Amino acid sequence: MVEKTFIMVKPDGLQRALVGDIISRFENKGLKLVALKLLLLDRERAEHHYAAHQKKSFYDALIEFITSGPVVAMVWEADNAVYIGRKLTGPTTPNEAPPGTIRGDYCLNTQFNVIHASDSVENARREIDIFFQPQEIIRYDRSIKHWLGLDGMEPAL
Repeated sequence: MVEKTFIMVKPDGLQRALVGDIISRFENKGLKLVALKLLLLDRERAEHHYAAHQKKSFYDALIEFITSGPVVAMVWEADNAVYIGRKLTGPTTPNEAPPGTIRGDYCLNTQFNVIHASDSVENARREIDIFFQPQEIIRYDRSIKHWLGLDGMEPAL
């Protein structure tokens, strides 16, 4: 089932010049980029995005960090996009993230973990709505979809 997921490169990922590599990982896996923007989060949008963490001890530090510099917000589309996005990203705690994942390759601690990835289809929808207007999500066909097995055709053997 084709779904969308929300991915955000956090300020540390942008400052460390990892945006291109992160985008490449999603493209190389076969996900389709349908929206992208560079922005500075204001406190209100950051609090809305991280509302689920409001009562946690790290909430204030999280809001301060995510508003400390530019972020890159993206929407990716694929069959099982949320699951794939989480697998590419790796666990939130970097010392639990295996090599080959974004966090496993680039992160040393939980506060500076480079990337956010939606953890459910419902949260992906909510997060996409926080960052993008419907007209900012671009619908288009990719000519490569046959080679990724996305058009329902079986390759000839």
